[in-house]
Amino acid sequence: MGGFCGVVSKTDCVPALFFGTDYHSHLGTQRGGMAVLGENGFQRAIHNIQNAPFRSKFENDFAKFSGKSGLGVISDTDPQPLIVASHLGTYAIVTVGILTNIEDLMREQFETRRMQFQYSTTSGVVSPTAVVAALIDSRPSFAEGVKYAQEKIEGSCSLMILTGDGHFYAARDKWGRTPVIAGKSDDGFILLQESCAMPNLGYEPYRELGPGEMVEVTPDGMETLIPAGGEMAICSFLWVYYGYPASSYEGRNVEMARYRCGGYLARRNPVEADSVGGVPDSGVAHALGYSQESGTRYARPFVKYTPTWPRSFMPPDQKQRDLIAQMKLIPIPGLIRGKRLVFCDDSIVRGTQLRRQAKRLYGDGVKEIHMRIACPPLLYGCKFINFSRSKSVYDLATRRYIREVEGDDPSAVDKYRDADGAPYAAMVEHIRSGLGLTSLAFQRLEDLVAAIGLPKEKLCTYCWTGEDVSCKGGCAHCKGGCAAVKRA
Repeated sequence: MGGFCGVVSKTDCVPALFFGTDYHSHLGTQRGGMAVLGENGFQRAIHNIQNAPFRSKFENDFAKFSGKSGLGVISDTDPQPLIVASHLGTYAIVTVGILTNIEDLMREQFETRRMQFQYSTTSGVVSPTAVVAALIDSRPSFAEGVKYAQEKIEGSCSLMILTGDGHFYAARDKWGRTPVIAGKSDDGFILLQESCAMPNLGYEPYRELGPGEMVEVTPDGMETLIPAGGEMAICSFLWVYYGYPASSYEGRNVEMARYRCGGYLARRNPVEADSVGGVPDSGVAHALGYSQESGTRYARPFVKYTPTWPRSFMPPDQKQRDLIAQMKLIPIPGLIRGKRLVFCDDSIVRGTQLRRQAKRLYGDGVKEIHMRIACPPLLYGCKFINFSRSKSVYDLATRRYIREVEGDDPSAVDKYRDADGAPYAAMVEHIRSGLGLTSLAFQRLEDLVAAIGLPKEKLCTYCWTGEDVSCKGGCAHCKGGCAAVKRA
């Protein structure tokens, strides 16, 4: 994943840029970067943030940087911002998303323009941002280049550009999978993904960019260069898991959506219990909603040690993720021993961590464990924004079970989507038994959509349904084999 922030102001932009970028730190743990346009050109810094938070790594840069426009980014893909020199001039660029057809794009640029791309000696991959910049530079203007890039990219790409002569551009992914939100103050504009950054920085919400929209921003206003498209597929998982609780996207607040999710879980799947708790962090709001709806008291059988442990889905190594998941949660024995507990969590991916925590709870004397999951069973790996570190669809607990029962036939997955069907029930029971839970229930898709509050056709639900409005067949990530194509 990742997140970005851009500031265009009449005075020094650095304080707003520094803290605005920091407010995206929950979206990544690999690298942070800032580029500020000052009187003598660009000042840029990129730091590894795996072992220290963004703020501590950039404190010296914060003190040294000065300028009225800048870009900041939290990136788990490549070192950013890039400084590019081309026929369009010198500019800084940041991107967020995933290019699932990056090899095809590189090959095309080599064959048509003899472009060269360098593989990183540390990561072993080519910078996606460099590939996006090459696509943009293949056209005579930034607007034409961004439009061309959005047409060619499979996956997603939202971006910001700051030119050496002070022009600032922002563009949202063609399908609006990730948000780009503008805030306004007397001093200018801020553009970012997490709207929660605005109040403390003195900005009022101004508007959200539409899918595929590109704007040019000055301290005095915003002009649309590429109009928004008519279709949107914003990632539903923003509200389930990785969006920050205080943020709103498309006018729908994350925390309130999670409260409603918990309420739907309580109505659909009631159970007698002594207390309900959430698996920190994202499960907490779901649990509060469950508690309010069911009347079951809320408690915290686990507390999270927050000073040092990052979010567990971010580290690239599975053993490291498992270790963090184990170490960051500390049990409260008095709330566990002899109790019937309901736990709410955002999702089940592999199930490894949940199995270990259940075993730990039984060791601490819990009587019953009832898991309530805030989204439907994950049946497909994300191909569009890369919110998960899974390398294979068979990392998913659901798909391992389906392969055991059905073999490798991808068309067999369809019948496991029906929450009222026997195959679905058998799959859930298999997962419950394997995790050692007293009971297990997943959110229904229609309830999740209602909790978010947007029309289903505006949401990407691919990881649960295999359907996506952008998939027309034959794309690099599925070769026409996804559920949407089969039903077309």
